[in-house]
Formats: sequence, structure tokens, C-alpha cells
Amino acid sequence: MRNYKPVVTILLTVVLSAAGCSKKQDAGKAESAPVAVVKGLSLETVKSVAVPELLDVVGSVRARTSAVVSTRIPGSINVLRVREGDRVKKGQVLAQLDAQENQATAAVATAAIDEARRGVDEALSRKKLADTTFDRYNNLLTEQAVSRQEFDVKQSEKDVAAQGAARAESRLKQAQEGAKAATTMSGYTRIIAPISGVVVSKQADLGATVFPGQPLMTIEDDGSYQLELALPESVATKVKAGSPLQVTLDAVGSSFAARIAEIVPTADPASRTFVAKIALNQKGLKSGMFGRGAISLGTTVNGITVPKKAVVDRGALTIVWTVDKENIARMRIVKVGRESGERVEILSGLSEGDRVVVTGAEKVTEAAKVE
Repeated sequence: MRNYKPVVTILLTVVLSAAGCSKKQDAGKAESAPVAVVKGLSLETVKSVAVPELLDVVGSVRARTSAVVSTRIPGSINVLRVREGDRVKKGQVLAQLDAQENQATAAVATAAIDEARRGVDEALSRKKLADTTFDRYNNLLTEQAVSRQEFDVKQSEKDVAAQGAARAESRLKQAQEGAKAATTMSGYTRIIAPISGVVVSKQADLGATVFPGQPLMTIEDDGSYQLELALPESVATKVKAGSPLQVTLDAVGSSFAARIAEIVPTADPASRTFVAKIALNQKGLKSGMFGRGAISLGTTVNGITVPKKAVVDRGALTIVWTVDKENIARMRIVKVGRESGERVEILSGLSEGDRVVVTGAEKVTEAAKVE
């Protein structure tokens, strides 16, 4: 063992010397790496400000005028002239039902009118004859050429003929009304558009058997839409018709100030919400689109806002660049809230007193020196 001690000592000395040289080389490289310097940035010191307290609610775009088309009589669809997306006009025939019973009833009612009209003509002829005979017997009675009994018989015949004519006229009117009802029922075989608009859905196809009250299709007037928002009942006394709000429609990329036009006075017992309606006049709207509303509750809370251009999106992250006391740039992941004009609320990630980069954020890198 004594013979190996000098060799071990020499090896340890070589290893330690090599490690020391390596550390010196790494330190030299670190000292020689230049620090990035960024100039021309504008900074803003974060301050806590009063932010209006807003209620965020969601809803859907609906047509202000819509109609569910259904049938009033049973039958099968033998003609179908529209499909989803077609534009129709009020009074346009949409479909035709095969309802032979109703058509046969209408034909019978029309024939009944002709029969009743002939009955009226016959009753009027009898009445005319009875009136003429009565006038003749009245003259004969004055001349005492007939007995009083014979005169009374002719007078009775005249009255009976008058009543017969009245009954015949009543039957004719009844037949006419019955024919009108039968014709109306027969007309129900033609499905007519109640409003002008666009067919947005169709629940029955060609050849299908339908029954009274069964929906066939839905038509919406695409000339006017409204946003229906679900308001929680907790704010029912705070939000009224005419209350201002900020509306956002993501599908058409629109955000604008508006006012509530109407609030439905009854709540949905399932969701415990009221419906608030806001008139819309944007183009490209479709029924069912998603919409959001931010309603001011008339109070304020302390919050932090920064200019929108200070916020940077990097993939799934939202960040801002801050500058510490040593003027070193640091990246902060933040959670943003509502936008108000050119500023955006920061819900988390920043504190009062932080300095954020407002302009020139695209030039900033982590740990860069800011001058």
C-alpha cells in the first residue's frame, strides 16, 4: 500500500487542477457573454384605480319576429316547395297536404248550396201563387161570392207559403255558411307563409303524415334581431329597461355600447333568471349566435388597468413585460379582464407600483437591460 500513495496523490492533484481550469474557463465565458440592452421603451407605473363594477351575462341572438308554421288538419305532405335557408314571402305556398276527406266535404257543401237555392225558388213560387189566390179570394169575399171559411183557408195557405219561403232561405244561408267552412278547411291543405323571412328549420319531409298543431317549419324575419341575455334574479331590482351595457358579439367581431330595450317581468323557475332584450342592427347576424353583455351596477371597486398594447399574447399565455428596480426586464404572466377603451383590466399577475412596458414590447427579452 505504501508504494501506491504517491501515485494516488499525483492523480488527485491532476484532477483538481483540471476542475479548477474548467471553472475558470466557464467563469470567463459567463463574464464575456454580453447582456442585451433595450432602448426606446415607454414605461408606465401600475396604479390602483376605481373600476366600475360590471355584471357579465351571456345570451343568444334571436329574431325579433318568428313564426312556427303548423297544420290545422291531418294529412300527408304531397308537395313541399321550400327547404332550410330559402327566403319566402308572406302568403307564399310552402307545402300542400293530401287531405281528400276535406276536399270531398267541400264538394258536398257546394252541392248543398245548389240544392238549397232550388228549394228557395220552389218556395217562392208557392208563396207567389198563395198570395195571388188570397188576393182573389179577398175580392170575392168583399163581393160575398165566397164563404168566410173558404177565405180563411186561402189566408192560411198564404201564411204557410210565406213560412216555407223563409225556411228555404234559412236553409240556403246555412248551406252557404257550411260551404264557406268546408272551403276554409279545404284551404288548410295549402300551407301558407304567415310572414316574410328565411326558413331556418324544417321538421317534416315530403310524404310525412302530419296532424293538427304539429310544427312543420320555422320562419324568421332576418331584418331585425335582438340579443336576449339571462339576468340573475339577484340583480332584478338593479337592472331596468334603459340601463346601459357593453355588448360583444364574437361571431361578427363587434363590441358596442347599447341599452336594454325590454326586460321580461317573469323569471325562469329552472334557471332563476330574467331575460333582457337588446335591439341589434349589425349585419351578418344569425339566430342562435353567442353574445355577451357587461352591465354597470352603478358601483366601483379598486382594480388595475394597463394600456392594451402593453399586453402580449404568446401562444396560450398572456404576458406583460415589467422592469424591476435594477432596470432588468422580467416577463409576467397575467390574467386579463374587461376592456374599456384603450385600456384593459388586469385581474392577476401585477401589483401596484410595478413598471410595465407600454411600447416596444416586441424588442424586449428576458433579463434584458432597459435604458
